[in-house]
Amino acid sequence: MSDYMNGTGIQYHLRIKKGDVGRYVILPGDPKRVKLIASYLEDAKEISDSREFVTYTGTLEGERVSVTSTGIGGPSTSIAVEELYKCGADTFIRMGTSGGIELDVMGGDIVIAKGAKRMEGTSKEYAPIEFPAVADYSVVLALIEGAKKFGAKYHVGVVECKDSFYGQHDPDIMPVSYELLNKWEAWKRLHTLASEMESAALFTVASYLKARAGSLFFVIGNQEREKLGLENPKLHDTDLAIRVSVEGVRNLIRMDRGERISTL
Repeated sequence: MSDYMNGTGIQYHLRIKKGDVGRYVILPGDPKRVKLIASYLEDAKEISDSREFVTYTGTLEGERVSVTSTGIGGPSTSIAVEELYKCGADTFIRMGTSGGIELDVMGGDIVIAKGAKRMEGTSKEYAPIEFPAVADYSVVLALIEGAKKFGAKYHVGVVECKDSFYGQHDPDIMPVSYELLNKWEAWKRLHTLASEMESAALFTVASYLKARAGSLFFVIGNQEREKLGLENPKLHDTDLAIRVSVEGVRNLIRMDRGERISTL
């Protein structure tokens, strides 16, 4: 597929080629967040803008770092990761938003995923359902250290990944409401931190490629707190999560050079 575009080596969807991106890539879902995240890098420049995939590349700690949007959900996330990997990337951090499930996860908090429930379809085309979707340990540690630096209230644990946004928020009207409601209750009893849509695919594809991957999320709000009449702030400014993700990359660069960060 790398030579799909008339032997040029330009990837079919992202329209990038080897040399365009760095080893480290931050993956927001929203294309509009790419330029904002890239502003935290040095000398960042737009590389491509194709479909939902916008890519910028700059430097951090003297290393080339890229930012690529994935769009919403597992299918487009897997495409982005596969094509970025073919162009030289091997370390991926998803930076996005989520809704809290566990009651102590509130709007404005940061969630760092150590694993993801595979309640979506993309990962099933890469691995049997028995295979776990887990984050790379070093990426998790790098993100924890980033969250500590900024004094963020953060949580580390398992998140739920689904394909239907409205299946989560309006399960009662869905033809398979019985399944959605029962599984949601199971996720609550298993102390699942939050719900989002990309990490299960990201972690599974990264395992297949032998790449490193992790995810962190800015929590918009918590529907379970709202149901119980508890305080439920709803926030939308993702700047803290962006800064933590960039600091996570910085920590990984230092770790890869053999330097020590305090978590380690």
